[in-house]
This record gives sequence, C-alpha cells and structure tokens, in this order.
Amino acid sequence: MDKVVASAALAVADVPDGASVAVGGFGLSGVPNVLIDALYASGVSGLGVVSNNCGAMDSGLAVLLSAGRISRVTGSYIGGNKEFARQYLGGELELELIPQGTLAERLRAGGAGIPAFYTPAGVGTQVADGGIPWRYDGEGGVALASPAKEVRDFDGTEYVLEHGIRTDFALVRAAKGDRHGNLVFNKSARNFNPLAAMAGRITVAEVEELVEPGGIDPDHVHLPGVFVQRVVVLTPEEAVEKKVEKRTITEREAQD
Repeated sequence: MDKVVASAALAVADVPDGASVAVGGFGLSGVPNVLIDALYASGVSGLGVVSNNCGAMDSGLAVLLSAGRISRVTGSYIGGNKEFARQYLGGELELELIPQGTLAERLRAGGAGIPAFYTPAGVGTQVADGGIPWRYDGEGGVALASPAKEVRDFDGTEYVLEHGIRTDFALVRAAKGDRHGNLVFNKSARNFNPLAAMAGRITVAEVEELVEPGGIDPDHVHLPGVFVQRVVVLTPEEAVEKKVEKRTITEREAQD
C-alpha cells in the first residue's frame, strides 16, 4: 500500500514512446511540472497528450511540445501558446479540439468505467457534424478532419454521443497526499487534476506535502487512493515554485 516512489525519474521511467498521457492543470495552476520535466529528461517521444491546454510560456507541457515530443493533443484550449498553434497549423501536430466541459466529462467517464454518454454541447456544430481539422498538411489544406458523431433525440432535445477517455498514464499535482495515494488539491489547482487522475491506468501524483495514512480526514479527501498508483514527494524548493502567467498591478490612488 505504500505508493511512494523515490524520485520523479523512477516514477515515469516506464512511460514508452507513443504512450497516451492525461495531464492535470489549467494554465499554470496545478500543473505537475516536476513529473513533466522528468518525462522530458527520459527522452520519450510521440506522446498522445490529453490536457485542457498544452502548457504556457516555457513551463508545463510546453517543455515537451517545444522539443517535438508530442504527436497528438486532445484538449480544449490552444490560445496563448504560439508554438502550439505553429505546430498545429504547420501539420506537425494532430489536435482533437473539444468543448471544455465535454473534455472534463470524458475524463471522468473513462475513469468511472462509463464508455460513452450523450451531451447537448456541440449539437448543430462541427463538434457533432464533423469537419474540424485534426491535422493540416503543412500547405494550408486539411489532411485529417474529425468524423461525424451519433446524434439522438431525447424528449425533443438533440444530444451528441461522446466517448469516455482512458489513457496509459496520468500525471497530476496535489497539495497533500498520503502513502496510500489519497490526495487533496488546493483551491483552483484542483481543476482537471482529479479527472486526469481517474482516466489514467497508471496515475502518478507529485505532492507538495506527504502525510502518513490517517493524516487526512476522510471527509477532506478529494481523490481516493484507488485512482493513484505512484506518489512522488516534492522537495521544499519544488513545492514552493509557482509561476504567474499574467501579473497585473493596479496603481494605488493618491492619498490626501
């Protein structure tokens, strides 16, 4: 039951080329940067990534993306990452772009053993009708487009069929965890982390604080340890490092 692994490098050492990986985080919040860096150091490539976005600035999945280690992305947001847009439009990267809520539910459904579900999100658009460019040919043409999906009527409302997502591995970050893999996330860093963890067949969690079993009130557990296979404890320096994507400073009003 002790799932603690000595290092991030050991925790991702068996991730092979071409593996599918669900990654938690939203923007720069709750991103498992240490595990991503370890994956980069391992030299693995051809990864199929499932994540809300593909890194920001020079951190998170942007590290793997810039190195050409990612071949396919399933996500809901590519804005703010010029390298992501360049690779996608240049035909270097395949992208399945889906509504954000649908992505969240597809991850949760996969982890819960639900093969597919119906949702109204996307009905009447290319999400349901097909034709969204998944891969360009590098010359402005579409090399591969999304297929049409099944649409059914329930009580007078149309719904599109979406499939649950399961991945070979998942990487997540938590504020606190115990040796059994029970996790607690901090505020907005909770985002896609529990959902990504559920979707992974082998889930690796980097935790800022490790406590012994029983050190987390059961009512406070955000993700049960049954969904986590490996735990990596961050150093104090790694735990405290949190980047800010956009900093806005408001000038103080003059005092009389």
